[in-house]
This record gives sequence, structure tokens and C-alpha cells, in this order.
Amino acid sequence: MKLSLLAPEHWLDYELLDCGGGRKLERFGGVTVDRPEPQALWRPSLPEEEWRVRAGAVFRRNRGSEERGEWLLKPGTPQQWFVDYRNPAGLALRMRLGLTSFKHVGLFPEQAANWDYIYDSVRNLRAAGVERPAVLNLFAYTGGASLAACAAGAEVTHVDSVRQTVTWSRENMEASGLEGVRWVVEDAVKFVRREVRRGRRYRGILLDPPSYGRGPEGEKWVLEEQIGEMLALCAELLEERGCFVVLNLYSMGLSALLARTLAETAFPQAAGAEIEQGELFVGDNGGKRLPLGVFLRFFSAK
Repeated sequence: MKLSLLAPEHWLDYELLDCGGGRKLERFGGVTVDRPEPQALWRPSLPEEEWRVRAGAVFRRNRGSEERGEWLLKPGTPQQWFVDYRNPAGLALRMRLGLTSFKHVGLFPEQAANWDYIYDSVRNLRAAGVERPAVLNLFAYTGGASLAACAAGAEVTHVDSVRQTVTWSRENMEASGLEGVRWVVEDAVKFVRREVRRGRRYRGILLDPPSYGRGPEGEKWVLEEQIGEMLALCAELLEERGCFVVLNLYSMGLSALLARTLAETAFPQAAGAEIEQGELFVGDNGGKRLPLGVFLRFFSAK
């Protein structure tokens, strides 16, 4: 079993300038932000003064909160702006970013490595004779993975429990010049159970679950308690052959080996498939590698 380190390769509008001391300094297009990063346990490479000069927006946590906070902006720093992502295979996305109270900006740049994989997987299925592969994106956030599949010619169903996030995803679709994504505001587990009852089938399933979350009607999601059931349900939705899966896990302490074992026990389709698993990371300008979760993905030829 080979564990891979996977990093995005084609970002011109994203750069990790430095990281360390529980923070990261990132450039998204023309805006540089300084925000918390619990995985950055080492010392920064740049002096503190350099961080202050470069950062147009700095996130400060509220007292007593691990997640919520506020952004301190220099004059002229926008609250919202756009970035572009393009790869040599022809994928071209445009996404709106914004400064949220949870320190996020609207995308996870390390996921570009998976966007490339999704784009290529859909194109490979189409080349094998599947005209419009059906792809399901669960816990879909602002839609980078959905748009990568759509751009390759997939019929995409995008599921997220937060209506404002789905609206944000739709804006990204329109900004990217795409159309035709099916938007669903619902608890992911409820949606998947219903799709199983309906006998629906998908060629691709993308899962990016949080450690903890709430559905639109207060449904509780705890990854360690529910990921097994979720994957088993997804296995019932996935075509037997000519299919692919991408799974991301962000919870600290969860390993790539755990992700592979989960997938192999849940998905009969993984038997004989091309399986990759490992850590996602982004390298900074000082040569440090910042780990940003684990991934598991497989492609089963038709």
C-alpha cells in the first residue's frame, strides 16, 4: 500500500507565503490573509513585521471561541473578490471569495488536486461511452468539486445543508460560465437514504464531511459515529463499474490508512479499482509542507 502526498499544482491565484506558530499567511489573487492554522506547529520563516506588512486581512478569534471571530482589514482590502483556477487539461473555474466569521474564505485551495482528478475521471467515463455521468457531491460547500465535474460534462447533484452556501455555489457556477447543476439544501444523510429508496445510481460520489455539523432542521452529524453508515449507503448508490469516489477527512487524528479501510469495507466497487490514499498538503515559500487532511479516491473502469 502506497501513501501519497498530494498537493495542488496549477494555482496561479493562490500562494502559501508562510506558515507557523498556529497561523498561515496566504495570497488569494490580490488579497493576502493571515488566519489561524492549528496544524502549523513550527516557527514561521518570515519575521512578524513581514506578516504585518503583507496581510490585508487578519482573523482574530472571539474571546472564548475556537471557531468564530472577526477580520481586521487594512484600508482598501475588499470583503469579497474573485479568483481563477485553470489546469492544462482545460478545467477553468472562477470562484467568489469572502471573509466569513468562521475564518474561511470560500474554498479550500488544497482541494484543487482533487478537482483535477474529478475532471479527468468524468472525461474518462465519457470517453468510455457514458454520455453524461451522474455525479453526487455531498457536504458540497461552495462547489469547487461540483463545478469540476460539471465542466467535464457530468450531470451534477450538489447537496449541502446551508442555504447561503448553496447560493454561493450557484454564484460560482455562473461566474465560471457553467450551468445545469442540481442544487439540494438538505441533510446529507437524509438525502442519501431517500436516494437509496428511489433506486438512484451515480457514476461518481464526492464526500467532504465535517467533523461535526447540523442539518437545516437541526439534524446532528458526528463523523466518527456516522461515516460508516454514510459510506455504506453511498455504496448502494454507486454503479458497480465505471465509477469513482473521492473522500476527504479533515478531523485531526484520522489517517489515510483509516480512510482506505473505511472505503474498502464499504465499497465492493473498490475491489480491483485504482486506489489512491494519502495526505493533502500545501507547501509554503520557505519549503515547509502544511498538512491539510487526508484523502481516499478510486476509479473503477467500465
